[in-house]
Amino acid sequence: MRLEFLTPLYERPGPWASVHLDTAWGVQDTPAHHELQAREVCRALAEQGADQRTGHAVYEALTAFGGRPGAPGRAVYAAGGEVVLDPPLTHRPPAPMDVTWAALPHVAPLLDLAAQEPVCLVVYIDRQGADLELRTPLGATGAGSAVGRDWPLHRTASADWSERHHQQRVENTWEQNAQEIAETVAGSQEEYGADLIVLAGDPYERRAVHERLPAALLPYVIETEHGGRAEGAGSRLLDEDVEHARQEHVSRHAEEELDRFRAAHDAAAEGVPALVEAAREHRIEELFIRPEGPDAQRQVWVGEDPDQLAVRRSDARYLGARDPAPARADDALLRSAAVTGAEALRIPAREPPDASPTGGLGALLRWPARAA
Repeated sequence: MRLEFLTPLYERPGPWASVHLDTAWGVQDTPAHHELQAREVCRALAEQGADQRTGHAVYEALTAFGGRPGAPGRAVYAAGGEVVLDPPLTHRPPAPMDVTWAALPHVAPLLDLAAQEPVCLVVYIDRQGADLELRTPLGATGAGSAVGRDWPLHRTASADWSERHHQQRVENTWEQNAQEIAETVAGSQEEYGADLIVLAGDPYERRAVHERLPAALLPYVIETEHGGRAEGAGSRLLDEDVEHARQEHVSRHAEEELDRFRAAHDAAAEGVPALVEAAREHRIEELFIRPEGPDAQRQVWVGEDPDQLAVRRSDARYLGARDPAPARADDALLRSAAVTGAEALRIPAREPPDASPTGGLGALLRWPARAA
């Protein structure tokens, strides 16, 4: 997961109000319900010591805008009387309300709630062309089309010479159209940065397109027998196929990255002390977080500067922090990762604990400790 969208949170000092809400209320999705929930959030912030201006800013954000249509939840981050970030969520929060007031914004839940799921390019194919649809975590949008030759497209049953000649022309038309579709798909994949390509349509037609795609894309292409280009051909089964392909991609990527971590030896770190040292030296390339692990919630000490990060309060003072504050280890390491251009990976819960970094926190490093 790329973390650039978090950088506005680290351009100003805290403390921070961090709010994660479940907004999938159904019939309860009314202004009155929004207002009641906003009051509960402000009450929780006040009990934790939040200032009135910041609490009011959160209240205004939650009551003035009930959330994006169909959104599974809300996340609001505020400090100094201003809402700084209100990112879209792709998953429903596990609890109706999660509210914290702390030195750092509590962004670790975004690894689950705002996960950057694979972008999928769905290609609806027939003999004449294809319609392309881009599916992101925020919905589906049209991504153009490919229009091939429209004649001749149909074979005949006759066996005389003229008809065999016609059938050959039909096959030539299909092949040319398949090539045109493949070129359009390749261009769209590059333009939109799609992680997956799903080909839907008649088996012969989608196979012809599949065979003509660039070799570099083939590992990211799947075919589905559900759905097609005809109006109304989309189906629940096609949606299930796309979702299954997305989940397989996420799982495969996590396994590949964990394999890299296990094979990295000196270029990997795990455990809070080693990670804190690597973060201060800007050596983290990719941060691994398993929120269920004991180290994720372990207390560290931070200052206003991301490099003012230490296991002990006295060490944070030595680094220049005038008034070090306690923070969760996962939030502190995510701040360091975001400001130094590193990425983060949420280790799936289905991965066995012994396959994950010790304590649930680890990192691939840009260079080993002994070279630092």
